[in-house]
Amino acid sequence: MLNTISSYIGVTDIIDVLATSIFIYYVLLLIRGTRAVQILTGVAVLVGLLGVANVFHLYLMTAILQLLVVGAAVSLPIIFQPELRRGLEQLGRGGLFRMGDQRESRRGEDPAISMLADAAFVLSQSRTGALIVIEQQSGLKDFTESGTTLDARLSIELLLSIFNTRSPLHDGAVIVRGPILEAAGCFLPLAEPRPGERRVGTRHRAAMGLTEQTDAVVVVVSEETGSVSVARGGKLSRPIEDEHRLKRLLLAMTRGPRERRSANDFITQLRNRLFPPERRERTHADHPEKLRA
Repeated sequence: MLNTISSYIGVTDIIDVLATSIFIYYVLLLIRGTRAVQILTGVAVLVGLLGVANVFHLYLMTAILQLLVVGAAVSLPIIFQPELRRGLEQLGRGGLFRMGDQRESRRGEDPAISMLADAAFVLSQSRTGALIVIEQQSGLKDFTESGTTLDARLSIELLLSIFNTRSPLHDGAVIVRGPILEAAGCFLPLAEPRPGERRVGTRHRAAMGLTEQTDAVVVVVSEETGSVSVARGGKLSRPIEDEHRLKRLLLAMTRGPRERRSANDFITQLRNRLFPPERRERTHADHPEKLRA
């Protein structure tokens, strides 16, 4: 029996099944929580109805359903344009192959993060709306060009002056990269409302829309309630009441300057999982001749 099965199934077939399973898994992760789930469910219903019509020889219904399925297949790339763009962008920066906990929260105090948190709560006390984008690996040049380029050193005073209601730049978002405030008055893409989600304002939808397409982290200050929230990965956190908690959250979500290139290195993370650093140190200590070689 085993010999018969092995004659039909080879190593390449097993690799093919595993690779396909991993691909489907990442596709499901990509569309999880988006409108794509409902759209794919609708397409699956159409295909199921088409199969039933074929079984019962309903020729007119079969012809109509075939046209609907073909039309849906042609329009899928247009419908899924945001998901496809986000998937390709994540693939380009290695986001789909991120393994385990990156432990960014262990890095020390970041002056830029402290200034952003301080400014956010000062704006919150006066109920001044604000959108602060923290750039990560994804380039935000397209969004920077939609506003006014500043290329200025980040400071609390600068942020407060930009979001002052009398400032011509207060309506847009500011984009921060490390200690530099790159641009202000920038326009961000709005996220589409999802079924079952609570209704949010335009600022919050813009924060969610940008983080759906990039790995940026966005701090949002509500103009109506003065609440401070953080958006990442297309999701919005609950209002944050404590300034120190906001700092810790931003440190955990963002990467330090030296971590931007290495945090998502798939090969490095895989090696660290297979051969932990402490295990390698013990090996070198037990076999010093290998270390010299």
